[in-house]
Amino acid sequence: MTDSADSTADPKRIQDALASVDQACEQKLLTAGAVTNIKSWLTEDRYSDYRESVLRHIDEKKWQKLDDVFWTIIPFGTGGRRGRMYEIGSNAINDRTIGESAQGLADYVVRFHGGKKSLSCAIAYDTRHQSRHFTELCAEVMVAAGIKVYLLDDYRATPQLSFAVRYLGCDCGIMVTASHNPPSDNAVKVYWSSGAQVLPPHDKAIIDGVMSCQEIKRGNFKQALADGMIEVVTDKIDAAFLDAASACAFEGPRDVKILYSPLHGVGEAAVVPLLQRDGFNDITVYEPHRERSGDFPNVPGHVSNPENPEVFTKPIEQARAEGFDVVLATDPDCDRLGVAAPLTTDSSGQWETFTGNQIAALLADYVLRKTPESKKNKNSFVVKTLVTTELVRRIADSYSVRCVGDLLVGYKYIAEAMDREGPDDFLYGCEESHGYLVGSYVRDKDGAVACMLMSELAADLKANNQSMHDYLGELFKKFGYHRENLVNVVMEGSEGMASMQALMKAFREKPPTSLGGVKVAQVRDYGNQTVTTLGDAGESKPLEGPVGNLIIMDLEQDGNYVAVRPSGTEPKVKFYVFTRLDPAESQDLKAANVKLGDRIAAIEEDVRAFAKLATA
Repeated sequence: MTDSADSTADPKRIQDALASVDQACEQKLLTAGAVTNIKSWLTEDRYSDYRESVLRHIDEKKWQKLDDVFWTIIPFGTGGRRGRMYEIGSNAINDRTIGESAQGLADYVVRFHGGKKSLSCAIAYDTRHQSRHFTELCAEVMVAAGIKVYLLDDYRATPQLSFAVRYLGCDCGIMVTASHNPPSDNAVKVYWSSGAQVLPPHDKAIIDGVMSCQEIKRGNFKQALADGMIEVVTDKIDAAFLDAASACAFEGPRDVKILYSPLHGVGEAAVVPLLQRDGFNDITVYEPHRERSGDFPNVPGHVSNPENPEVFTKPIEQARAEGFDVVLATDPDCDRLGVAAPLTTDSSGQWETFTGNQIAALLADYVLRKTPESKKNKNSFVVKTLVTTELVRRIADSYSVRCVGDLLVGYKYIAEAMDREGPDDFLYGCEESHGYLVGSYVRDKDGAVACMLMSELAADLKANNQSMHDYLGELFKKFGYHRENLVNVVMEGSEGMASMQALMKAFREKPPTSLGGVKVAQVRDYGNQTVTTLGDAGESKPLEGPVGNLIIMDLEQDGNYVAVRPSGTEPKVKFYVFTRLDPAESQDLKAANVKLGDRIAAIEEDVRAFAKLATA
């Protein structure tokens, strides 16, 4: 069984459509990439099922839509293959792009294991539109390749999929989710047998298979269920995951009042049972965000992202009125955590959210403080990415724990470091985009266990009559005030891609000499593997580190730098601004905050001006 029954079209109609496409290109209504991909979908047999829809769009002269969904081939980024859903298009999420993704994975797994008799794949999905449909499609592709499917057949968290792959000894895994993207989007995240998202050399081989996929071979979902080739394991994984995650708990007080928001996603099924297992009894799910809905109806802009402080505005109102101690929120697939807490121990007063870097530091200190000395040794380590605050490294140093931090963006690199350095010695992993993990039961960030740790910290602080913000202030006084900010510059479509490339090229070839009134001392280019000092004695030397499209500009003031990279999952360039003061300058927290706030504003102004000039 293939995608569906073949679609046929009058050859003359196809020729007329091809001529119309060429004419639209001449009129600059279509980009060259779109023309190439549209012609492939009109003439190649593997796209025959979608030909009629493409023809209809051409007949109706929907050139802008055609350019949007065909200008490129949707790539595998840091989190898999993600994008807007649309019925056709090489640059859209649809049955073809999802199907060929599953087919490329299935073909590679079979080829890689070379005759292994028993192959298996775990599959899970979240609350997004068409997630269940795409799940069935992926399952049918796996079954047709002779790969047994273990299915979590209800809305479940991404870390539960990572856990299922490891727990069941699967050869691969698929999570159907677009994380915190808008309701228009969906995606597949592809996992290897480690429970981590695919890394080299597997990722390139899978991508090659996806790009060359001719036929999508599918079994029958209902028949495969009856035959046992698809086995539903939801309850089994729920129980085992709860056991494994709860084993990461630390002892301490549990008297804290928690307001939790799943942001219309899957989190309630993972977070609430885990908190209850850990001894927390005063948990309330924020009702307006409780509905499991891919429309994300009750969050600002319908974007369920716990990185966005606005999603906390309404929950904080309830928390202040009803005496809650902390507000927690997880994204739709429950692998990221956002936190808000009162500035003082008075919950009726002012509240503020924490950045991903601040949460990373709070949990780093909590985990290392609570980890028994008997479980720390010279090999113990924490892990972070290059664009995660160096405060985590300084905290680790204070506990004589190694920090592995020379990593590209993406939790798969943290997972890789866990296995490379030794999972038995792993204590904690974090990234600035609100991803956290303790324990070695999964190889991905886990919003549920992060909720558990943050609840434990909140209870610990409450017992000592201390606010979470005061606790963070103590870390700043001890290690220096750290303040970071993320600037996103959206660049959509084919023009946006060209602008991204031009911008990265400008940073490489002629970077700014100063930012925010502070000289740029050197530029670390992880793409070209060079570190270049600026000024009269400028010279380039080899750079040791991972290879990726990331540039870091180190300013003359220690601990102040700017990182820039194109997003691997969204049409934007990300600028990460890092500032720091020495401990001596950080004792007056308000003054330090104002000083670094002004510095960040000045740096951001210069970065935006440089980006505007480079892409003009």
